[in-house]
Amino acid sequence: MEYFLSLPEGCISEILCLTSPKDVARSSVVSRTFMSAAESDVVWETFLPSDYQQIICRSDSLMVSPSKKELYYSLCNSPILLDGGKLSFSLDKKTGKKCFMVAARELGIAWGNTPRYWEWLSHPDSRFSEVATLKWVCWLDIRGKIETQMLSKRTKYVAYLVFKLEDRYHGLGNANAVVRFVDSETDNEAEQRASVVRLSGRGPRATLPLRRDDGWMEIELGNFFNDIAEDRVVDARLMEIRHLGGKSGLIVQGMEFRPE
Repeated sequence: MEYFLSLPEGCISEILCLTSPKDVARSSVVSRTFMSAAESDVVWETFLPSDYQQIICRSDSLMVSPSKKELYYSLCNSPILLDGGKLSFSLDKKTGKKCFMVAARELGIAWGNTPRYWEWLSHPDSRFSEVATLKWVCWLDIRGKIETQMLSKRTKYVAYLVFKLEDRYHGLGNANAVVRFVDSETDNEAEQRASVVRLSGRGPRATLPLRRDDGWMEIELGNFFNDIAEDRVVDARLMEIRHLGGKSGLIVQGMEFRPE
């Protein structure tokens, strides 16, 4: 440790660049030199995605961050809307890897544009201007797509449906969920291996929704590994198309893709 304390700040910064945001935060208590290095833009720039500037330019949000560290934590704690509110972008606090939520309006929702079955409303807790509210359907089928080139490479991602239930909901128990690469598996093939999840009620912990810090619920739809190969399209899907009883009371904010 004495050897590290004798190093110039520039060398310490280079060392910290090879660690993680969590490690950098811990190192700041070692000494004043470490604290100074742990605050430097050089270090925190390495934790931001290489294309973060291009991503921010797609947002109407005014990003005022005097330092790269403040920008990093701002993107971790306060997702920004991109492309006119079609999706949101944030960073995973532990790793700095990219997270995206596709707005409900950009999802493929069966009968979603039929007012008899779904309605589009504003919601005080939603980051998007509209949410999809299920009035009544027998065939529930919701899917979201994302291009892997948008995501962090060499990373395992999980897809989640982000939702709430109205006080009076009906028929929203078991459903099936699956994630596939569009270019390597058909819908029918994916349906055969879809897993069972529960939007409400009881069951194995892995199949149940979890409450998020923002007050919404999320259910895991599946996962995939984003390698460094060709750009591909991922399709995540929640469906209940086998038992055609009536269903109502589901509020969909969006579908999120974030590192495991």
